[in-house]
Amino acid sequence: MPVLYRGMDRKTLDAAYNNGAAVGIERRDRYLAEWTARTRSLAAGVKARLDLRYGDGARHRIDFFPCGRAERPTLAFIHGGYWQMSDKENYGCIAAGPLARFVNVAMIEYTLAPAIRMDGIVAEIKAALAWLRFRLGELGAARSGLVVAGHSAGGHLAAMVMGEPGVTGVLPISGLYDLEPIRLGALNDKVGLDEAEAQRNSPIAHIPAMAPPSVIAVGGAELPELRRQSADYHAACVARGLASRLLVLDGHDHFSVLEALAQPEGKLTAALLDLVAASAAGIDTPRSPPPTR
Repeated sequence: MPVLYRGMDRKTLDAAYNNGAAVGIERRDRYLAEWTARTRSLAAGVKARLDLRYGDGARHRIDFFPCGRAERPTLAFIHGGYWQMSDKENYGCIAAGPLARFVNVAMIEYTLAPAIRMDGIVAEIKAALAWLRFRLGELGAARSGLVVAGHSAGGHLAAMVMGEPGVTGVLPISGLYDLEPIRLGALNDKVGLDEAEAQRNSPIAHIPAMAPPSVIAVGGAELPELRRQSADYHAACVARGLASRLLVLDGHDHFSVLEALAQPEGKLTAALLDLVAASAAGIDTPRSPPPTR
């Protein structure tokens, strides 16, 4: 078979990005089932505002989990599923950690491939953030202090909106930052990327000159390609002069890593609080000018 990417043929490339197979399909499904049940319980307990509409599409919806205190910052979270599966209802339980530390959580849903192209998905996330930003006050949240996080494909989308107005911090978790291997593998059967669209939507190719602080997180037990992509993206942000930190969560796989956000004392919750604190301190510009070459 021909080599497609970084010395990998199609079979090897597909395995390199198959998180379900790496963790085990049954274990992955147990995570999702448990998280969905925890989400329902949490939403009822905090009286979440469900299915707020940010657009006309069937999946243009946001669930808002209030922390119980007025004028507190907000985490906007984007779910994963390789842009073609999953729902916000599968992941809302991650709000438990931030809520316990008095950070509101907004869970964003978006249209899935193949019903939409990647350009359209990114545009939807930007629209959701714009809708949210202008309504934070109505929701009882602080009008500033909007950190964007996402998991897996959601990590990619969080990185894509790093420079959007009102975003004061970015926390991509187990994200994809170069879409070329996605274009070349089986995942593209539904995502449908062409070469130009993959380049246009690869965060590592479009790092802004100025952006808020970021924490690039990944599980230490994840697939090597995801760990490499996270490290490469972090290095590219630093080379651009941005305030960025790489956080490797030892022992965590692609799914267990989210428990570090669902827990009030988890390392991802701590990283979120660091970004909130940086926003409050006004750290929203590069540490230094981009290097000249």
